[in-house]
Amino acid sequence: MIDPLSGQFGKESVEADERERRIRSLFQAVAGRYDLMNDIMSIGIHRLWKRGLARAVNAQRGERVVDLAGGTGDVARLMAKSGACVVVCDPSPGMMAVGRGRCPASVDFVEGSAESMPFDSHSVDALTISFGLRNVTSLHAALAEIHRVLRPGGRFLCLEFSRPWPLIAPFYDAWSYTVIPRLGAWVAGEPAAYGYLIDSIRNFPAQAELASAMHDAGFTDVGWRNYSGGIACLHRGTKA
Repeated sequence: MIDPLSGQFGKESVEADERERRIRSLFQAVAGRYDLMNDIMSIGIHRLWKRGLARAVNAQRGERVVDLAGGTGDVARLMAKSGACVVVCDPSPGMMAVGRGRCPASVDFVEGSAESMPFDSHSVDALTISFGLRNVTSLHAALAEIHRVLRPGGRFLCLEFSRPWPLIAPFYDAWSYTVIPRLGAWVAGEPAAYGYLIDSIRNFPAQAELASAMHDAGFTDVGWRNYSGGIACLHRGTKA
């Protein structure tokens, strides 16, 4: 699978750095209303998807669980109820500032990107990421880094937008391209930001493509489960 975002040299590297800067600026701008926008855009369904993610992780007391790109901490709060040691790792200080105000003191927050996390190799029991993998500058680098920090037998679960069933795709496209940017302008004051987010969904690999990339990164027991007709998808894999 070719990674269109894996800028490594020359112009591609500059473009990757600029993309990362723009994404960080975007989330800083919408941090305070990010969860509200998600509620409005998905009619609250994203919370059901995230509960499904938390159940699938099945975090155990004493386990170390990293919620990558966990920002405002909505998934971390769900997993912390198990007694696991939950750490939110996110590149946006603004998003984490919101999360700290909403999470119990047991949830830790550290700054880091998917391509470079401040954790030792083989030190994490489970790692989750929800609606953040499509924003990395290099999908392959991010998957390799996730694989690095997980212990042998560690679980990786990724909740991400994906390809909906053909029957509902036209309605989903109409909602995405017409309604969501207007909601972004109305609620968050950032129509351009939400226009970018819609484009990032369309450019992200489909279910089978992401599964293939996870296999290439060394994950086993790779599989996925569609939510809401494929609008979202929960991917899973294990570090052998």
